[in-house]
Amino acid sequence: TGGHWVAYEKPNFNGYQYILNKGEYPDYHHWMGFNNCIRSCQMFPPYRGAYRMRIYNRPEMSGHMMEFMDDCPNVFERFRYRDIFSSNVMEGYWVFYEHPNYRGRQYFLRPGEYRACSDWACHNPMVGSFRRMRSGL
Repeated sequence: TGGHWVAYEKPNFNGYQYILNKGEYPDYHHWMGFNNCIRSCQMFPPYRGAYRMRIYNRPEMSGHMMEFMDDCPNVFERFRYRDIFSSNVMEGYWVFYEHPNYRGRQYFLRPGEYRACSDWACHNPMVGSFRRMRSGL
């Protein structure tokens, strides 16, 4: 049991992303949805390992870098930049949020190199907060 569903507004894992844990969602407001449209989804099993990610204020993993192993409710307060242009997720699954305190659009990142914000399906590099994708979020 456990794990997470990543639901997408459009077919083929495109559009707005929503991270769903086990539970009931009587309407789209309960999953921070922008609308009630879900056209594709994928399941990720529970992850019990370590979490480690580097974020950068420039594309191609350049510029100012900071490494994280824990949640960050306000990127600007910790990183001193509002924009994250690239990221290297070394361990764990992470969720970027458009606004501080885990609000706004969500972006799911699995381990790998993200050389531009478009690599995580974002058109705007502004990230307000992020957290580890763990059971019971």
